Amino acid sequence: MHLTSNPVDWYAARAAGITAYLLLSGVVVVGLTLSAKKTFPRWPRFAVEDVHRFGGLLVGAFVSIHVVAIAIDAWLPFSFASLIIPFVSRYRPIWVGLGIATVELLLAIAVSNHYRRRIPYRVWRRVHYLNFAVWAGATVHGLGSGTDRSASWALALYAIAASAVAAAVVWRVGRARLGARTAPLAGIATVIASLLVVTLGLGPLRFRPSPWNAADFTETLTGQVGQLNGVSRAIVSMVGQGHGRQPVLVRADLLLAPNKLLKTSFQMEYLPSGELCTGNVTKVQATGFSALCRLATGERRSIRAQWQVGNSSALAGGTIAAHSV
Repeated sequence: MHLTSNPVDWYAARAAGITAYLLLSGVVVVGLTLSAKKTFPRWPRFAVEDVHRFGGLLVGAFVSIHVVAIAIDAWLPFSFASLIIPFVSRYRPIWVGLGIATVELLLAIAVSNHYRRRIPYRVWRRVHYLNFAVWAGATVHGLGSGTDRSASWALALYAIAASAVAAAVVWRVGRARLGARTAPLAGIATVIASLLVVTLGLGPLRFRPSPWNAADFTETLTGQVGQLNGVSRAIVSMVGQGHGRQPVLVRADLLLAPNKLLKTSFQMEYLPSGELCTGNVTKVQATGFSALCRLATGERRSIRAQWQVGNSSALAGGTIAAHSV
């Protein structure tokens, strides 16, 4: 069991996911421009096609970073199966499942693009329309499972992206039939898309985070106790993890002489921040201990761990509680 964590992979997963979504939105808008058989006045069509193609490659690259960073992040409860099979994850299964299905659909579209010259144009074009489903799935996935989804800056990015795609779709569909009346409709679509994103982000899909470095908590404790015996001294170590709204990693070490406690040490690491609370064990029992530790800010915590005796060194039915001192 690892007693350290690195939040870099967690931040990388979030940044890569948002970047991939913004790039995907841009690719969809450029694709709608191309499908209208008219490009930007100062850009030749082949240049816009190159931007569209390269943007698609960038989307795939950042999606890969997003998935790999989540896979190696020790804090998020994702197994290999839950990363490739939709709707089996324990963490927000519906919204994460939509994200997984979206990535797999994006992969299928990429394969069809690779073999574009070997399949009928009509088939390829219909498959290519699935990019709208990919974009919609990515939007719902981000609003439903992203930890930044309720932040003002994140909502602004989602709203801008949704507005751009909505306006481009209305312009593409209505331009040939409505002419000059398309512009007002595109403006209305922009407002509706923005309001919808903000309403979802601040309403039913609002992010309600778990406590961050909570001063007081009681969580389920799992782990194991090990003992190393010497000639005149022994070392007893408890290594465990608290599970719940405030995940923590804990370790307590005792240096023992016959009928005497020589030295103790205690460490608790908050997840996902990585902030450490270090100190000493103050009381030892057969199936638990009490400890006092101090954070880098000077705040102190009183810790109490208890468990039942199992058939091996593994802890059974344990709890860990913390209180500010």
